Amino acid sequence: MAPVLAFDVYGTLIDTHGVVAELETRLGAAGKADLAVEFSRRWRDKQLEYSFRRGLMGAYVPFSQCTEEALAFTDRALQTGLSESDRAHLMGVYGELPAFPEAAESLARLARAGVRCTAFSNGTREAVAALLDRAGLGEHLEAVVSVDEVKRFKPDPAVYAHLRHRLDVAPGDTWLISSNPFDVIGARHAGLHAVWVRRSPEAPFDPWGIEPDMTVPDLDALAERLS
Repeated sequence: MAPVLAFDVYGTLIDTHGVVAELETRLGAAGKADLAVEFSRRWRDKQLEYSFRRGLMGAYVPFSQCTEEALAFTDRALQTGLSESDRAHLMGVYGELPAFPEAAESLARLARAGVRCTAFSNGTREAVAALLDRAGLGEHLEAVVSVDEVKRFKPDPAVYAHLRHRLDVAPGDTWLISSNPFDVIGARHAGLHAVWVRRSPEAPFDPWGIEPDMTVPDLDALAERLS
């Protein structure tokens, strides 16, 4: 059976920091536009932390709730004074985040080479499919597999097993593609192959003794190697 590439969405195909420009506008009203980059970083970090904590607690909620609660926490932590309408607007922006510049052409190149590509995300299938379509990526992906279908979050082994079952692919033929080290390690621990998209040359990888099968700087490099 031909290998399948399962692409993480947030941070791998979609730029989660694409919200910075809107944060600059919203925070600028309070004279705190200079906090936009830090706000975006903390929001993303807290979003993931909340998914990890809820996973350990067995208290699953849709990923959008983790995102919304992380937004509220970051607003409090940085004392940025966002209004309810500001937060609602920013949540809307999060649903329309841009793709990384090379993502569409890289996926198209892989598809032309006959490589099966799918999306695999903490987000719900409906939210992720809409996000990918708006970003111009949906047409290049054969399916969207969501952890919501098993009510767990990455890196729970159950979500990687679910990915394989949904795609009907053996572990050795399933490749996770992710910019998130925790996701890469989770996939490798579950018996899948994994590629780390190291978008920043300064980004460290967790020293757990579990390494990616391949490391690339971006999706162009991935397509170059696999197509």
